[in-house]
Amino acid sequence: MKLFSIVFLLLATVTLQAQELFVVTEPASNVPAGSIGVRVGQSLLKSQEGGSMYNLAPEVTWGITKDLMVRTSAYLNNMHNGLNLRGGGIYAKYRFLSVDDLQSHFRMAAFGRYSWNNGIINHEAIDMMGSNTGYEAGIVATQLLKKVALSTSLSHARAFDNNKYAFPDLQGSSALNYTFSVGRLMYPKRYTSFKQTNINTMLELVGQTIPENGKSYLDIVPSVQFIINSQARIDIAYKKELYNSMQRFTSDGVFLKLEYTFFNVTK
Repeated sequence: MKLFSIVFLLLATVTLQAQELFVVTEPASNVPAGSIGVRVGQSLLKSQEGGSMYNLAPEVTWGITKDLMVRTSAYLNNMHNGLNLRGGGIYAKYRFLSVDDLQSHFRMAAFGRYSWNNGIINHEAIDMMGSNTGYEAGIVATQLLKKVALSTSLSHARAFDNNKYAFPDLQGSSALNYTFSVGRLMYPKRYTSFKQTNINTMLELVGQTIPENGKSYLDIVPSVQFIINSQARIDIAYKKELYNSMQRFTSDGVFLKLEYTFFNVTK
């Protein structure tokens, strides 16, 4: 937690000028009302069993209104005998506060997620996006200042049995998740058209603490993002473990996300 606080203060002092589209964390802003977003997330992460594990997560996001969005996800990996479906999840976010100014805005939203998984539970870290069955609920706040976005979230997660695999009695089944993200628009320096390609750089911190045993971890994720024609998005990121005192199924690795948004589909 001390390291998290130090990095938070350092990032908060950056001279600000960004987008609110982070790679591994979710901002308080929603996708546009009436839009459908299709995304394929991929990662190649170091496995505790040796070697690397490939993860694939196709997702569909629907902007129901300007304040409410939902997302469905499927989780696949090659943990045993090739690439197989391991589970899925549904996520919803409701934006309840918006404060707009000429060159800035502030957003707050509440979110919830329910996931199910059919894999063996052989790790202490609780992961609702591919490893555990259970729920997560929390709150996120995002501040946009000219070309820089700052976002932070806090949530509670609770894990259950994974289908026929019981959750271990001696492990903590609840977790506190926390994130902090900063993103900066690097290009273009000046907008002349919505068709211009945007290039954003980001730095995200993702941490978890299990209150029942005090174990925790903290990851740092630098990334670069390309937004093409205001509809297509390419994210490239690298995750590095800064601190860890618990057993995790995967740790360091790379991410590649591809997304395309269809506007005004359901209006």
